[in-house]
Amino acid sequence: MLEGLREDGWVDKDDVERVARRLSAGHSTLHALVRLGGAGLVRRDAEGAGRELDLEALTEWLAAHAKLPYLRIDPLKADAGRVAEVMSAQYAQMRLALPVKVSATEVTIATAEPFDVGWVAEIENHLRRPVRLVVANPEDLRRYTGEFYALARSVRAAHKSGEVSASASFEQLVELGKTKGQLDANDQGVVQVVDWLWQYAFDQRASDIHLEPRRDIGAIRFRIDGVLHTVYQVPLPVMAAMTSRIKLLGRMDVVEKRRPLDGRIKTRRPDTDSGAGGEVEMRLSTLPTAFGEKMVMRIFDPQTVSKTVAELGFGEHDAARWQELIKRPHGIILVTGPTGSGKTTTLYATLRALATEAVNICTIEDPIEMIEPAFNQTQVHAAIDMGFAEGLRALMRQDPDIIMVGEIRDLATAEMAIQAALTGHLVFSTLHTNDAASAITRLVDLGVPGYLISATVIGVLAQRLVRTLCTACRTRDEATTREALDALAQPWRLSGGVRPFKPVGCLECRHSGYRGRAGLYELLVMTEAARQCVHPQPDVAALRRQGSKDGMRPLRLAGAMQVAQGLTTIEEVLRSTPGIER
Repeated sequence: MLEGLREDGWVDKDDVERVARRLSAGHSTLHALVRLGGAGLVRRDAEGAGRELDLEALTEWLAAHAKLPYLRIDPLKADAGRVAEVMSAQYAQMRLALPVKVSATEVTIATAEPFDVGWVAEIENHLRRPVRLVVANPEDLRRYTGEFYALARSVRAAHKSGEVSASASFEQLVELGKTKGQLDANDQGVVQVVDWLWQYAFDQRASDIHLEPRRDIGAIRFRIDGVLHTVYQVPLPVMAAMTSRIKLLGRMDVVEKRRPLDGRIKTRRPDTDSGAGGEVEMRLSTLPTAFGEKMVMRIFDPQTVSKTVAELGFGEHDAARWQELIKRPHGIILVTGPTGSGKTTTLYATLRALATEAVNICTIEDPIEMIEPAFNQTQVHAAIDMGFAEGLRALMRQDPDIIMVGEIRDLATAEMAIQAALTGHLVFSTLHTNDAASAITRLVDLGVPGYLISATVIGVLAQRLVRTLCTACRTRDEATTREALDALAQPWRLSGGVRPFKPVGCLECRHSGYRGRAGLYELLVMTEAARQCVHPQPDVAALRRQGSKDGMRPLRLAGAMQVAQGLTTIEEVLRSTPGIER
């Protein structure tokens, strides 16, 4: 293998001699691959830049050397149930070979020993279908061989029993990772499937988990970077059992299936790098549907929600205006946008920046998204008539300096927020509107008089999240010109340099071309001139024009600036932001 690397120009003679002393004769390709992955080899290009030849890079070379495709195993695209039907777990472990795709015409099997393929004929005779070989990282093969077969066995066990164990059902902290990689059929099936579900959701950076009962099957979907992906399909009885177990862990009424329910779970996931587990909170929501109870779990990763204002992604222009706005002594600041646009992260980051020993910050939320020691947080309870309006009325007697209302949904809550602002408090809240200026129209629709809006609202921040390009594979986009960006930002025009990129797709971004998300912001500051557009009669179009004169950069202009910097694409900005006539 060393000689092959040298012949292909990946290592030089000195590297061969240095590493050869560590390897004894007779080692298999797999053993040599693993040993070389930790030997510290570096491949130098013509300019002298080096890339460490770790196990992943060596596996790619091995695939090319064997003239076979290289595959990075994606657990979200593998049907573990059908994989287990191709070969037994013991056979897969013995050969270190894992079926990754099964169709009616062929079976794709991943291996780390591309030159030891005598067993392929056995599989082809057994399945009566041809086998297509691909080369995969041996570490991935070891991990997913255990996990795929454990998952398939757990689903079969759960489907067979149709029962959910109540042991450890009421734990507030759920330990994950105890079943990872094991092939023990004695473990409870439903517990293992739920464990697998959460582990993969965290590994894939999912923000939401959907359990959706369909007519004949239950679909499991993850939302990753704002886009839903179908992960797995399970029998309906298994999905019902999974939902019941999760409801038990979330201290929800397992028997009640006729009405929507809410709950929350705190889990601890193993951190393979540091060895220490990180806690993650999940908000649970159920909804009765035609084919059963649908559940959505929203994942709140502390690393995401605990961002600072500087980490939110404001441009220099808007960051300065936002800092100036939140330092006002009183008034209402609204954050608008659809569900999942990052409003909670923005509010928590802002309140955290304002939290000092000298101020009393109180929140009323539905539900409390994340526990923050610096705040006094109150939960809405509709069952006991403890809504936003009632909670805000109670908070007013708690000597607050800064108040955060989770959402203004009705006139009563809006009136209480206005009263708080008029009596010298700084109030933060959210609304669901398309852009910043539309928040004024929404308040008018709720029944708030224009003169009270102009007297209390001091600023509105509209925001969206757009997927950002994967930095590992993006490439220059010559088709996106300055004229195209000006058309996106019209009637405004961009100044400065333009360096757009386009998505390609690689292993790091799961071949989507995008990895992660960034915020787009539109900040409307209610200046004296802007207030004239609200009272006595609100004029949203005039308010937008005045806001632009006062320094507001609309969402699409903010998006065009991100495209010009090579962070995202025009298509992504158009998908995520509304088109509004100015």
